[in-house]
Amino acid sequence: MSNDAVQPSEADPREEKFVVDSGLLTEDQLEGLAEEYCTRYHGLNETEHPLAERGRVIEAVRRGELVVWFDPVENTAGLGAPSNPGV
Repeated sequence: MSNDAVQPSEADPREEKFVVDSGLLTEDQLEGLAEEYCTRYHGLNETEHPLAERGRVIEAVRRGELVVWFDPVENTAGLGAPSNPGV
């Protein structure tokens, strides 16, 4: 039997979510992310027109209040707060 302590494996940095410069996205891609964000956060709380917020969401991305997070493990992108990669 070995006395070596079991070392927890460190997370692979290639699997970490990261922020994508929104300037690299096409307008269609940005609108798609904004629509997904609106339907996810407003579509389930009985808002009649969740996509009505799309313009405000896109402006929030342009101001840096929301950023595009990319998850290389899931190969997905989504909008979220700059400090929280909760895609």
